[in-house]
Amino acid sequence: MPSPSPSNRASRAGGDLVSKSQGMHRVLGLARRAAPTEATLLVTGESGTGKERLARFIHEHSPRHQGPLVAINCGALPEQLLESELFGHKKGAFTGASTDHKGLLQAAAGGTLFLDEIGETSPSVQVRLLRALQERTVRPVGSTADVPVDVRIVAATNQDLEALVQEKKFRKDLYYRLRVVPLEIPPLRDRREDVLPLAREFISRTCKENACGPCSLSSEVLDYLIAYNWPGNVRELENAIERAVILAEDQPTVRVQDLPPEIRGQIGRATDSRRVATLAEVEKRHILETLERLGDNRKETAKVLGIAENTLWRKLKSYGRVRQRGTNEK
Repeated sequence: MPSPSPSNRASRAGGDLVSKSQGMHRVLGLARRAAPTEATLLVTGESGTGKERLARFIHEHSPRHQGPLVAINCGALPEQLLESELFGHKKGAFTGASTDHKGLLQAAAGGTLFLDEIGETSPSVQVRLLRALQERTVRPVGSTADVPVDVRIVAATNQDLEALVQEKKFRKDLYYRLRVVPLEIPPLRDRREDVLPLAREFISRTCKENACGPCSLSSEVLDYLIAYNWPGNVRELENAIERAVILAEDQPTVRVQDLPPEIRGQIGRATDSRRVATLAEVEKRHILETLERLGDNRKETAKVLGIAENTLWRKLKSYGRVRQRGTNEK
């Protein structure tokens, strides 16, 4: 499937993978092309960027979508327990192994196994995993027989695996075996165009889950969300929106006071309520608020504001809301 051409319209690739940025369009385009294959993928990116969500997107668009998607955080378990979880074990293999145990590589048969924090694995686990990838078999702990496995691997890490290879902390052969198709998710601070589409997605979900009425973002909240650096990436944005919607209670609009303090504080001086806003600031807030309420529909926004679409586009460009003019804008 060809990758989508970058545009100013948000692309809803599935779940929380909503994007308007060129960087994420490229990632999703590559993911779409790789999904129908059996290639092993390595997803990299900072914590909270949505690596597991991308793995789920790949699984759902693959021929294995009817099989299970099994996920494990490799950094959350000690070495012996991780080996048992991945490869299984035979009864009596170690203290506490009272029965045979099928590992996740077998449990995910016909589907996808997502190995998060792959950089945290020990040399022993790396050797066994490499063999499983190459031979398509596993040997449970305490067993002398190999068991065939039919699973696709998607691995992920927020570490620099290439640097770990240079430091002899990660096997070079496994590194290259995993990164048949590398996918690097950019941090949210580098794709600010995605902040508001993602915020709308999270608002809609939170309202639905908590049986809230429809809720929108005030124009001032838009400024705060766009200006914030989002060190926790998409996960932090999701948590912030969920908190704000809950604190807003029955209010139809999320207000600045509903946002977490770290977001309110980062531009507090610049938006001091005691300072009289300039005409340009008032115009900007009004335009962005109208655009937000109309679901980012520029044609309708221009009509409501009583200005030409070209004028609206130029103003949004001056606000840093667009990079290039798309051919399929609303």
